[in-house]
Amino acid sequence: MKALRHKDLISIYDLTKDEIQEIFTLATTLKQRLQQRVPFIPLAGKTLAMIFEKPSLRTRVTFEAGMTQLGGYAIFMGPSDISMGVRETVADVAKNLERWVNGIMARTFSHETVVAMAREASIPVINGLTDRLHPCQVLSDCFTLNEKLGDLSGVKVAFLGDGNNVAHSWIYAAARLGVRLSIACPRGYEPLTEIVKEGQAEVGDNIRVTHDIAEALDGADVVYTDVWASMGKENEAEQRRKVFMPYQVNREAVVLARPKALVMHCLPAHRGEEITDDVIDGPQSIVFDQAENRLHVQKAILTLLMSD
Repeated sequence: MKALRHKDLISIYDLTKDEIQEIFTLATTLKQRLQQRVPFIPLAGKTLAMIFEKPSLRTRVTFEAGMTQLGGYAIFMGPSDISMGVRETVADVAKNLERWVNGIMARTFSHETVVAMAREASIPVINGLTDRLHPCQVLSDCFTLNEKLGDLSGVKVAFLGDGNNVAHSWIYAAARLGVRLSIACPRGYEPLTEIVKEGQAEVGDNIRVTHDIAEALDGADVVYTDVWASMGKENEAEQRRKVFMPYQVNREAVVLARPKALVMHCLPAHRGEEITDDVIDGPQSIVFDQAENRLHVQKAILTLLMSD
């Protein structure tokens, strides 16, 4: 536990493979303890400040419930409570919070906001989502696959849709864990070139970006998708629906993958757009297992970063 103590978690790239495995091992223990109703309160008396510039179901509930289950407290702060960069600077917010609480989880639009928060605060800062990365989501996804498939080295994940923050975190996870990742997206909607190059510098052709859905799905053990218009891009939703429809995860797409390929979605889902009802509710879907595991993985992260 000492390796991660008091560190920030801004990107999966901040972690070594061994540190990721440490998170997964503790998450397994915490999940078992919760199921067996065995108390575990390493964060008794600790407080987490939760900053939200974007709406949230999974991130808010899992972090807040997680802190409660670990014996601590969580304070929710919405956009009107702080107005970072308007009412006061990110640095001033960080300098205030470090005097009162033991950790910060921030869910923001600008990635630089979380980076600046981590730079200025002397307490651990956790990236709960930015427009660039979503590390807690993808760590939870990989933990879920680890439960289902075991060692992820060589497992092929086909990501269909927008090259967004979740796709970026998948690139970093693939580089760290040896996952074979194929991202299929329309032209002009690829993940950021610098992030793709970072991942490929580690694992070469194990990370591929294509515009061909059949190529991405060929031999895939996992079929993954996300909304086509992320928060902040709602004004592009209608145009994106037209462009992305060929990348819909439907029954016809799933059969192009391996026969028992698992289907994943980080939620919220726009049913009938990026994924169809028969797939998300079908026997190959592990979507709600992913959602459940946000709680356990984030509890592990909180414990490792914030414990004395």
